[in-house]
Amino acid sequence: MTQDEIIKMAHQTSKEWAKEFPTPEETAHQVPKRFLEIFAKLVAKKEREWCASFIEELDERGFKELAGLIRSRGQK
Repeated sequence: MTQDEIIKMAHQTSKEWAKEFPTPEETAHQVPKRFLEIFAKLVAKKEREWCASFIEELDERGFKELAGLIRSRGQK
């Protein structure tokens, strides 16, 4: 994952976080933990997709099922 991709996810996290805590009063004690939770989920999703796509490229070796298993980890 590139630095630009991570920065883009941080911006996306800010938008998602602002939906949950739209006023300063609501964000006073929630910002760091919740922001990081959202960000961590986005990073993990991006990494799972990269891994699954890589595995799909190995399809001729019978690894296609692994791509589905990698993607399903985000649904737990």
